[in-house]
Amino acid sequence: MSNHLFDAIRSAARPAAPFIEMLDGRRWTYGDMLALSGRLASALETLQVRPGDRVAVQVEKSPEALMLYLACLRVGAVYLPLNTAYTLAELDYFIGDAEPRLVVVSPPARDGILPVAGKYGAHVETLDDAGGGSLIELSQDESPDFLDAERGPDDLAAILYTSGTTGRSKGAMLTHENLLSNATTLRDVWRFTSVDRLIHALPIFHTHGLFVASNVTLLSGASMYFLPRFDAAEALRLMPSATVMMGVPTFYVRLLQQAGLTRDAAASMRLFVSGSAPLLAETHRAFAERTGHAILERYGMTETNMNTSNPYDGERRAGTVGFPLPGVSLRVADPESGGPIAHGETGMIEVRGPNVFKGYWRMPEKTKAEFRDDGFFITGDLGKLDERGYVHIVGRGKDLVISGGYNIYPKEVEVEIDQMPGVVESAVIGVPHPDFGEGVTAVVVRKPEAVLDEGAVLDALKERLARYKQPKRVIFVDDLPRNTMGKVQKNILRDAYAGLYKDMALH
Repeated sequence: MSNHLFDAIRSAARPAAPFIEMLDGRRWTYGDMLALSGRLASALETLQVRPGDRVAVQVEKSPEALMLYLACLRVGAVYLPLNTAYTLAELDYFIGDAEPRLVVVSPPARDGILPVAGKYGAHVETLDDAGGGSLIELSQDESPDFLDAERGPDDLAAILYTSGTTGRSKGAMLTHENLLSNATTLRDVWRFTSVDRLIHALPIFHTHGLFVASNVTLLSGASMYFLPRFDAAEALRLMPSATVMMGVPTFYVRLLQQAGLTRDAAASMRLFVSGSAPLLAETHRAFAERTGHAILERYGMTETNMNTSNPYDGERRAGTVGFPLPGVSLRVADPESGGPIAHGETGMIEVRGPNVFKGYWRMPEKTKAEFRDDGFFITGDLGKLDERGYVHIVGRGKDLVISGGYNIYPKEVEVEIDQMPGVVESAVIGVPHPDFGEGVTAVVVRKPEAVLDEGAVLDALKERLARYKQPKRVIFVDDLPRNTMGKVQKNILRDAYAGLYKDMALH
């Protein structure tokens, strides 16, 4: 019997080697991982979960939750992780769409989810519950020696739902080969070995924390500090006994606020990786000055896992996401026609490779629309290639601002604003405008001591940007709205300021 992804994980697992260490002192070896994932797979089988069935999981981050993901691989199920912040109304959509055999939740959520799951014929279990009646309890009587289900490269391993900011969420179908090929490539490109110890402070309902961080660790036989959430002081404390950290830009901004972040503190670290949202060039520079480490920024998405990475050896260019990964083809095309554009011009990023998903769950027309005839996936991200081949992400296609008939890429304006003294960060959006169609609007976070006003920002941009790119208004806020992975939610900003120019007379 062959189980494509888990066979590779098993082959890297030395039973006595450390796998997970928790802040409370609990430790898990690879032998523990094999045993508990085997018992949980047996429990899933007892609950009538069969190969191809979906298992929806909304639980807090824990080693047991990670073992449940591995158990789903072993039983041949399709793992469906759900953001712990989703409401019952949102869960109703996901469960109705995916039709899982089993829904696994935290004990306090059980009563609320029962009617929703019942509506779609799904069984409900809790993962762990001191009061009994949980998957963990059910697994205790099962054998750890589970005979893994037959699963090939093209069989589904997971469905991850996109954030749905441009409409209803779509379930990205990821195969065993999608996950295995990408994790193996990252392991090799980032030089992971069994001696590495990762600071894992990401959620595990998302590609970054589940498939990048966890799968790369597993396929290296490496170990990790498994933190429930990111705490800058805790991460700093762990650095002397760790070698790698993966994070979102917010992690690095918060680390820079720690007085103890020095070259000595980071001396045993060999790699800091950032993704899921753009890393400000200022953060990149400041971190390098403080620690001697250039953060490695990469680019991926739910549908493709990772597409590009700055080099392990060589220049890690601030403001770029590096080069296409081995085996991944990337091009920048005309957003409308898909035709070629001049080198250095901004266009739509399209990718093709073994990392690219199988399609959207039960959405054949949407899947067809997102792929070119030659197999390239249209990412929806605007970007360009510089003279050395580094990929620059300019923004999402949906974030493009069209003002007075001109296309304005928000990133171009944001870069100029972010360089101004007194600015922490900015987000540029298009807001309905009676004259221009959309008015370029900048939402800016100031440093606490900054004496910066709207006029100063607008004056500074007059010499830096063509007139049509200059914001019509600058709004100051304390923080920008972000999703759980640190991405700025421009849809929320667009909604908040939709009426900004409503009463403006045409001129």
